[in-house]
Amino acid sequence: MRLATDLTLRCRDCGQDFVFTAGEQDFYASKGLMHQPSRCPECRSARKNSGGGDRGQRQMYIATCSSCGGEARVPFQPRGDKPVYCSNCFQQIGGGAGAARGGGYSSGSW
Repeated sequence: MRLATDLTLRCRDCGQDFVFTAGEQDFYASKGLMHQPSRCPECRSARKNSGGGDRGQRQMYIATCSSCGGEARVPFQPRGDKPVYCSNCFQQIGGGAGAARGGGYSSGSW
């Protein structure tokens, strides 16, 4: 068992030093997180409140629903080897339960 000590780290966004406390290190370890934070608490909070930062708008693809034949909008390019469902049909087949049994893609809650 290692005894953690406070570490001083530099924020990659604002360049300010911040303390990664022994308690925070223990918390990270308990959650299985392997890496130290790269942003100070203020920049992490700002990034979280802005919706995650640099991702921008997700590209959506239009496909034909394998169930009703309607339009399905999905955040991936369908390959054609698995069914794709519109939001309504995805809800009717039980949400994610169909995918867990080997079902297809969906435009569910992406």
